[in-house]
Amino acid sequence: MATAVLALLLTACGDNEPESSGGEHDSHVTVAALPLTDSAALYIARDRGLFEKEGLEVTIQPVQQSLQALPALAKGQVDVIASANYVTFLQAYEKRTLDVRILAEGVRTAPHMMDVLVPKDSPIKSPADLKGKKVAVNILNNIQTLTLNAILDEQGVGRPEYRQIAFPQMGPALERGQTDAVHAVEPFDSAIQEDLQARVLLDGGASPVRALPISGYVTTAQYTQKHPETAAKFRRAIEAASRIAARDPAAVRAELPKYTKVTAAQATSMGLPAYPAAADPGRLRRLTELMRAQGLLKKPLDPSTLLVK
Repeated sequence: MATAVLALLLTACGDNEPESSGGEHDSHVTVAALPLTDSAALYIARDRGLFEKEGLEVTIQPVQQSLQALPALAKGQVDVIASANYVTFLQAYEKRTLDVRILAEGVRTAPHMMDVLVPKDSPIKSPADLKGKKVAVNILNNIQTLTLNAILDEQGVGRPEYRQIAFPQMGPALERGQTDAVHAVEPFDSAIQEDLQARVLLDGGASPVRALPISGYVTTAQYTQKHPETAAKFRRAIEAASRIAARDPAAVRAELPKYTKVTAAQATSMGLPAYPAAADPGRLRRLTELMRAQGLLKKPLDPSTLLVK
């Protein structure tokens, strides 16, 4: 599935174009985006004319994992990845496989915007019971494992064994017993609870990872150098949309059925992340320090050097 989606993405963006799709038309921005609550500001900006107000024409290309779009971003076949999980892209920066820049923050953790779910009749009754059990995450050694490990470590209990299963397949995998638990984000979290009557074992946005930045709008240094005004306009539009999302959760809930598979009824009850109005270097530093503590970064990294001003 990942290969097929990426192939479609590259075809749609033009396989043979070596330069950014912004090239001749500096007002056009191609954005790869996941069908998650993380991307809500992108769709609010589109539907409320915030991109148009900045003189931008934005094309959105759906993907199932931000990792899938990384090669396309490196080649300039997409300009921005929305809801890009920071762990993957900070690791790519450290390994010098991608000169990452953060245009705007996406979301921070909040209560029940992601949960560890188990079947309703599961013998797993507490976080301590997860030790050695199979837990599905979207990508191994990434934001879900990072945050769950931090929560379990603080509670002094053992860690599980992680299995990589894409968000759309988590529900079927849990139902078939291929995994003991799933670490699901919204909107998949609520859908799995409703479809399978799955039980919430643990709030994935709990202390010590509350209000932790987990995703953002990521581009490359090359793009920001070549199109500084376009990058600034895009950032302003996203931050304006994030302010709307922060003060009016109903605006987010109204958008979700448009680009995800959740119904309007499901959207009204699901847990939402926090939408920051501006990037916070201090909070991002918390993330990089946590990554270092768990071996996901080998050297200290000052995230303020990656923020586009």
